[in-house]
Amino acid sequence: MSGPAAVLKLVVGLGNPGPSYARTRHNAGFWLVDELARRYDDQFRRDARWHGELCQIQVAGQFLWLLKPMTFMNRSGLAVARLTGFYKIPPAALLVVHDDLDLPPGVVRLKRGGGHGGHNGLRDIISQLGDNGFLRLRLGIGHPGASREAIDYVLSSAPVEEQQLIEGAVQDAVREFPRLAAGEVEKVMHALHSRKTGSVA
Repeated sequence: MSGPAAVLKLVVGLGNPGPSYARTRHNAGFWLVDELARRYDDQFRRDARWHGELCQIQVAGQFLWLLKPMTFMNRSGLAVARLTGFYKIPPAALLVVHDDLDLPPGVVRLKRGGGHGGHNGLRDIISQLGDNGFLRLRLGIGHPGASREAIDYVLSSAPVEEQQLIEGAVQDAVREFPRLAAGEVEKVMHALHSRKTGSVA
C-alpha cells in the first residue's frame, strides 16, 4: 500500500479497443475519460510509446493526463506502468476508472487501495506497478447472477434503461473532478456515495 495521498496526475479509463467493444459494459472506464476530454476540450491521440491513447486536460488549475490503454483489458498495466514510470507519477497520484459487477447500474463509488476483485484490468495494473494504493472510481454495471455468465455479460451492451443509469453516473462523477483535482477526495467520496441512483443534479 502507498503512503499519503498525492496530487492527482493521471486518470486511466479501462476498456477494450475497437468499435466492436465500444458500447459494451466493460468499456465504462473509457466512457468516463472520453467525457472528461470532451468536457475540457481535448481529444485523445494514439501514442505507441504508451500503448494507448493520451490527452491532457486542465481542471481546477491542475493538469491531468487521461489515458486509455489500447492493449486489451488484461494487459492494461503495461500502458499504465510505461506512462507512470516516464513521468514519475506515484501510484497515490493515479485514478483508475473501471466497470464493477458488484455495484448496480447507476451507482458510482470512489475508493483508495484494495484488491482487484476479479477485474483483470485492475489485476494487471497492480501486478505491473507492484502497488495497489491508487484511487479507483467504480462504475456499477450490475451482475448477471451467475459467475459463469460474467464474461459474456461484461462484453455485451446494457439495455437502454441500464445504459442511461450508467451514463448518469458518469456525468455525476465527471462533475466532481474539479474537487478531485483540488485534492478533496473525502468530499467527493461523500458526494458520490450519498447520491441517488439516476441523479441528474
